[in-house]
Amino acid sequence: MTPQVGDGEEGERRRGRRPVDEQAQFSTLLEDSVEDLYEHAPCGYLSTLLDGRIAKVNTTLLNWLGYERGDLVGRTHFSDLLTVGGRLYHETHFAPLLRMQGEVSGIALELKRADGSRLPVMVTSTVKAGSDGQPLLIRTTVFDARDRRAYETELLRARREADEERDRLHRLAATLQQTLLPPTLANVPGLDVAAHYHIASVDEVGGDFYDLFPLAAGTWGLFLGDVCGKGAVAAAVTSLARYTLRAAAVYNPDPAAVLGNLNTVMNQEYSGTDPRFCTVVFGLLTPDPDRGGFRITLASGGHPPALLMRADGTADYLPTPGGQLIGILPDAHIATTAVHLAPGDTLLLHTDGLTEAHTATVGEGRYGDDALLDFGRALAPATASGTIGAIRDLLDTFGSGVNDDTAVLAVHAPRPLSEEW
Repeated sequence: MTPQVGDGEEGERRRGRRPVDEQAQFSTLLEDSVEDLYEHAPCGYLSTLLDGRIAKVNTTLLNWLGYERGDLVGRTHFSDLLTVGGRLYHETHFAPLLRMQGEVSGIALELKRADGSRLPVMVTSTVKAGSDGQPLLIRTTVFDARDRRAYETELLRARREADEERDRLHRLAATLQQTLLPPTLANVPGLDVAAHYHIASVDEVGGDFYDLFPLAAGTWGLFLGDVCGKGAVAAAVTSLARYTLRAAAVYNPDPAAVLGNLNTVMNQEYSGTDPRFCTVVFGLLTPDPDRGGFRITLASGGHPPALLMRADGTADYLPTPGGQLIGILPDAHIATTAVHLAPGDTLLLHTDGLTEAHTATVGEGRYGDDALLDFGRALAPATASGTIGAIRDLLDTFGSGVNDDTAVLAVHAPRPLSEEW
């Protein structure tokens, strides 16, 4: 009998079907692969009954924990593998959420190994329900989180070191800033003096500076200025300006001459590719025995005008127009003015950090010269300490709107006690 096409093994192959024994081998291999994948997966698997008893666990998790299968299956609850803190979290959060949601993902826990050591893991659990919708068991996947924990530990260490370094830089900046300001202002008989320095950023050293110091008998010098920029370079310029002003005032106390000397020094020192400059107001104070109070001569190099608040409640800026920035030109024009600080009057010097502060309540968002003048008129008459206290309160209302350091210096000629009474 002649075989028909399609009969036998060759026909099975042509029709796309494997012989029975080959199909059996494939099925066996597939089953073996599925079981091997479960047992030796790159993550741990375990199944628990609803009461938490372990019903099945794969070889990967057993190897991680150092247990034999018989140590866990049917004898141990999943929560028994957790640390004390993990067990508490499991009972109060993990298990209740699992019952409500049917699944909980990515929970960081620690499992106890057989030798007592701990294994950091990430756990995901899912409730398996039957055809009737009732829960049957809980399937849990466990991921080894040792590398992640090591990374997080290293990240925390790096962050802690960065925080310590930032704190160190803050302390260094604060210390450097303090060295650029006088520890105390000179005690001038018959004069009430107060000052304040508002730091806009603790990360960088600012360039504002001020001082009040004795010169010849019965004469005192004062100055307040603002160096361009921030940081170490600004601190170096500030130091140069502060000590040059004091030295120049001893040599020749005329305010215009003092600022002229500072201009020469700065122009020669910083005339290269990185020029530096500052604005400064310098004053010479001498008592006025005839009228009481003090005679003050002011010289300004591009600095905001001083504000005079009088005893009668009025206030105006002292005009010093045309004064040029210090350090830019070899021969800067210095503007001067003279004023009598009568008993009850207060003179306020300030840097532009005050008038350039951002505020949503005034004009175009900046505080401005007009607003400060209105502030002075509303405040007058005032003592030096009262003026500085009011300025500090004003700066506080600006909050983060003060984006530049601000220095203020106030001098006040008190009324005689008989007039105050």
